[in-house]
Amino acid sequence: MEFIKVNDQVAPLVALIELYRPKELNALNPQLMQEVRDTLQRLDQDEKVRVIIITGNEQAFAAGADIKQMADKSAIDMQLLDQFSTWEQIRKTKKPIIAAVSGFALGGGCEFAMTCDMIIASETAKFGQPEIKIGTIPGAGGTQRLTKALGKAKAMELILTGRFLSAEEAHQRGLVIKVVPVEFYLKEAIALAAEIAAMSPVAVQLAKESINRSYETLLDEGLMFERKNFYLTFASEDQKEGMKAFIEKRKPVFRGR
Repeated sequence: MEFIKVNDQVAPLVALIELYRPKELNALNPQLMQEVRDTLQRLDQDEKVRVIIITGNEQAFAAGADIKQMADKSAIDMQLLDQFSTWEQIRKTKKPIIAAVSGFALGGGCEFAMTCDMIIASETAKFGQPEIKIGTIPGAGGTQRLTKALGKAKAMELILTGRFLSAEEAHQRGLVIKVVPVEFYLKEAIALAAEIAAMSPVAVQLAKESINRSYETLLDEGLMFERKNFYLTFASEDQKEGMKAFIEKRKPVFRGR
């Protein structure tokens, strides 16, 4: 594995996946996500693992997608890339997944954390969907999961402005289950995972499936609608300008076409 580190037994019955692209603030490129997908498939079949933790580092869980890899893509290119098959594997993992988040969880990083079952955050964590600032929209569940977690009005504010959500506000609104000092966020996630791992794995998996079913009946339709519109942004000049400006470290000039 080039972009992740895996500890199958960070604690008894608990596995840890660490995203490892520190120079890029763990930006999510296709190879990293494929490594996560393959590892989750393996761990989901491992009887010695009952709970999985996914983390980054103190500076960033994941600061979004790798913009340089998608800036020049067309709408058809993005659809053929089929990057979302990886995200589907995360969602379909039977064992509980805890995201241990410190620092930036933005764009795809925020979507990645929300795809997990629970989020433990450090006091420095910042959540957001700033895709609007580069001429596109969330494409891996951000418009759907953020709305369900925070409510329509708050999701509208964050997604239409690209503003960030602090760890404390994320906790108050139910996106995060606990906020702790940065030196303890991973320890707290491991402690929670160990507590869950002590329960019946059959009951835990059935409970997870049942909880997810409570809102996923309509989620599939919403995800497909979001995905279609995400691809459509890559047919716009604004998307090209937004991502080019991001790479060139300048303010974009959007022309509405």
